[in-house]
Amino acid sequence: MLQDGASMDVVVKTGRRKWMLAAPVVLILGFLAVAYLYPSLSRWTSASRSIDLSRLRLGQVTRGDLLRDVPAQGRIVAADHPTLVSPSQGVVSLAVKAGDVVRRGTTLAHIASPELENHVAQERSTLGSMKAELERLRIVNRQTELRNQQEVNLLEVKLQASNRALERARLLFEQRLGSQIDYQKAEDDVHVATLELEHARQSSVLAKETMRFETETKERALERQSLIVGDLDRKIIELAIVSPVDGLVSRVDVKDKDTVQPNQALFSVVDLSKFEVEVQIPENYASEITIGGDAAILYEGTEYAGRVKSLSPEVQDSQVKGIVEFSQTPPRLKENQRVSTRLILDSRSNILKAPRGPFLESMAGRKVYVVKDGMARLRPITVGTLSVTEVEITSGLTEGESIVLSDLSFLEGADSLLLRE
Repeated sequence: MLQDGASMDVVVKTGRRKWMLAAPVVLILGFLAVAYLYPSLSRWTSASRSIDLSRLRLGQVTRGDLLRDVPAQGRIVAADHPTLVSPSQGVVSLAVKAGDVVRRGTTLAHIASPELENHVAQERSTLGSMKAELERLRIVNRQTELRNQQEVNLLEVKLQASNRALERARLLFEQRLGSQIDYQKAEDDVHVATLELEHARQSSVLAKETMRFETETKERALERQSLIVGDLDRKIIELAIVSPVDGLVSRVDVKDKDTVQPNQALFSVVDLSKFEVEVQIPENYASEITIGGDAAILYEGTEYAGRVKSLSPEVQDSQVKGIVEFSQTPPRLKENQRVSTRLILDSRSNILKAPRGPFLESMAGRKVYVVKDGMARLRPITVGTLSVTEVEITSGLTEGESIVLSDLSFLEGADSLLLRE
């Protein structure tokens, strides 16, 4: 007997019911995906161009101090590096060689000059003769003065005798014991004696002035000869060449026992206690730099303060040479070392500033791309003072904003950029 087939039936579930159960989940996930991707899609649809973020150099707008400066490459030079020359012709004997460390006053060489020594002996002999001649003149002057004084004294006595003779003649004439002729002759004798005494006194005064003039002339000649001998003595002393500074002998230009001529270079000595920086300044900045202005010298990773010591008045190859001295000399300096130098032109405090980059030249300092939320949007700005590393922002940006420092001129002024990670 056949049984009921109900026990063999199987209930089959259709796919429609599954879909109806999964639909809300799919809708929720889709809504979340759209919400998450909407900013990116919005940026992508609004961006004019896109660019890889790794290709860009970014900088931040900050507030602080800005120094307007001029970069200048320089080299270390000794502040004092005298060149010693020969004072006279002769044969040189060297006492040092290049590289020797010397002290101030150390004898570096000696020059034997027989010609100079002979000249000195001649001039000293002339000086001795002139001294003797001056002493002889003084003795003659005293003798002449004595004779003149003797003559005046004799004429004074003669005048007194003439006056007494005149008095006797007058008394005799009044007593009718003498003639008028004798009286008149006595008067003439007094007049003659008076004139002779007056002339003798005047001659004595003139003789004194003449002797004084001759003596002064001899004294001036003797003084001149003394100066000549003193100068030659100085040259004899200078035949021993000594170091004017503490330092080292950087160069020897002659060999031992060479014959040298006057003013021929012998040595160069470098003072190791003080160094300066010789800089080459671009011509267009030279007019803005003043002697005494501040400078910064970068040496072995450390920046040292300095001061502009001098500026050359001439231009060579569009460069002006200047000398910058250290405010505090760093240790272990060596001559001709290369250093980087900044010459300070202006200083501004508490201003809005940004790092300097190629954007400044490519967009003429009028526009910049401001980075925010994965986008870089072009914004007009104005700039003020420029330094080597920073630029003053006078309008268009606020503190804390990030900008693109790279050259984006190839984007042809696109209003906005999508920055790809």
